[in-house]
Amino acid sequence: MKRIASRDNPHFKALRKLLQSGRERRKSGLLLLDGMHLVDAYRQRVGIPDELLVSDSGASRAEIAAYLAGAACRTTVVTVLADALFNELTVVDSPSGIMAVAKPPPPCPLDDSADSVLVDGVQDPGNLGALLRSAAAAGFRQVLLSADCAQAWSPKTLRAAMGAHFFLDPHENIDLAAFLAAYRGRTVTTALSDAHSLYAIDLTGPLAWVFGSEGQGVRPAVAAATQLRLCIPMPGAVESLNVAAAAAVCLFETVRQRRAADASVDPTTVSRR
Repeated sequence: MKRIASRDNPHFKALRKLLQSGRERRKSGLLLLDGMHLVDAYRQRVGIPDELLVSDSGASRAEIAAYLAGAACRTTVVTVLADALFNELTVVDSPSGIMAVAKPPPPCPLDDSADSVLVDGVQDPGNLGALLRSAAAAGFRQVLLSADCAQAWSPKTLRAAMGAHFFLDPHENIDLAAFLAAYRGRTVTTALSDAHSLYAIDLTGPLAWVFGSEGQGVRPAVAAATQLRLCIPMPGAVESLNVAAAAAVCLFETVRQRRAADASVDPTTVSRR
């Protein structure tokens, strides 16, 4: 293990740039994974990270000490940082004590017939991360982000998604309207008016769901490229849902319909699931 105790240390300065700058993350091809859950999810789904960062106090915690002593860490560089320095690299109020520096997995090529989630202009990393987590949980692997979305691999987005990235193929800076025009399934967007009920439309075939920004919704040019406009019936007094919540409702209605369709074809499906 090596130890860093000074803010003037060149490696610490590089780590701080990695936290603060999307340009630096793209240039270096590296990202920061904050917390044991993300570190372990990366190891299980992708492989061994380039480096583990541990705080002085974190190294004494039983869970982290056991992880560092395990076989998975024997080929990984481990750097111990003074608590004050480690805390400057974290995005949470209560530091986890462990981070990893790692390369993001390369995305698969875009597939114009695969179930997809398209995200248009969602700029809050917490909302984007929660949406990605719902997409992964619902089995939608391919995710396309417009150029003005929050960065998929930023520390805050990664933290909010809680490891969902490693079950997904996120594609950034995508022309969503062009993808929708070429898509070989049904294309669907959410809307507050002039729309069919989510629960009245068949969602069992290949789908590209489009979700828009927190304030503006889906841009007109992108919405115009979709075939269906659906709304979530809301009998309460609230006018709209947070984009991550709306996406979860829509994606899991898709899951529900598909499971119901499977069960109607094969009655034994219900008992198997």
